[in-house]
Amino acid sequence: MTSSGHARTAAIAIGAATATVLGALLVGGSGEVSASPPPEPKVQDAFDSLGPAVHAAELSDGRTAHYSDTGNKDGKPVLFIGGTGTSARASHMTDFFRTTREDLGLRLISVERNGFGDTEFDENLGKADYAKDALQVLDKLGVDDVSVVAISGGGPYAAELAARAPERISQLHLAAALPPYGTKPAYCGLSDDALAAAVREQIKDPRKWWAFPDDSPVKSIPGFADTAYEEGARTYNQRGQQADPAPQVHEQKLYCGRPGPDLSKLDAPVYLYGGKKDTTVPPATLKTWQDALPGEERVRTYADSGHDVQYRHWDQILVDLAGHGDRTVVCKGDKTRVLIAREADRLVTKGKAELGSCAWAKK
Repeated sequence: MTSSGHARTAAIAIGAATATVLGALLVGGSGEVSASPPPEPKVQDAFDSLGPAVHAAELSDGRTAHYSDTGNKDGKPVLFIGGTGTSARASHMTDFFRTTREDLGLRLISVERNGFGDTEFDENLGKADYAKDALQVLDKLGVDDVSVVAISGGGPYAAELAARAPERISQLHLAAALPPYGTKPAYCGLSDDALAAAVREQIKDPRKWWAFPDDSPVKSIPGFADTAYEEGARTYNQRGQQADPAPQVHEQKLYCGRPGPDLSKLDAPVYLYGGKKDTTVPPATLKTWQDALPGEERVRTYADSGHDVQYRHWDQILVDLAGHGDRTVVCKGDKTRVLIAREADRLVTKGKAELGSCAWAKK
């Protein structure tokens, strides 16, 4: 055989070997291609929540109450009373710790107030009417005993509810909450028209109504500001009322009523939360609440907070609501702990831990 013949024979042999290898990789015993398809993409079997839905309930007098109800229906019921100028969906603004709330087995219920969000405005209704409405909604939901957490302007309504049905309150939590006791707010001397002029531009633009200082801890919560703006838009425009100031004026004038309701029959643990930098509901108001309440309250004050303490320390409020008031939420190293209070205090004092979830440190 010539040299060229040897070369052709070698080439044929190499080509055959290559084909044999490729065939082994690509062809099964049946001669069909057997390469495995890529992994099957995964799609969830249930929807993720976009926040609490708002429901309607007919009241005994023919009016309609609007409320939200989020969390496990077998969980511990908590009535969430938002600040002034909030709708039944205001509890959504605390969903940055939704996982913790669900792990603790808490169910949040919120009943909308007169003139806000979906709820028609009636100038003849007062704080006592809200208390009656809330109790009717709780009855419809099959809730007897309930913990109450009130924020800012929700304070006077919480007091009204506690006075009307003290036997149904299992815990009362007041976070930067305005008391219906003591000195009246400065605006109480204004006419309705003057007060309307003072609030009109704020409620027209939720970015103004929900403006927090640049150094507020809430600035570190992803999406918090936009959620607040959406809440403000819902509160003042949901029914096409185009930011009519009348409900806001009406509510703020209700805050001027003195004295507040008698709380002497309330026999439930009470927690007070205050920010030492709060200029809206100053720290001195904690003493005002204490003077009106019949028992010994647990007071938590925070140097790192102003009128945002209810958000900055919502983690602690959740733990307290779940019945762990003897424990304190701290960040130790890079791990969030819920320690016995004296141990937490020792670590914080020595600079080995900071108050609150480690999420706050991840700015």
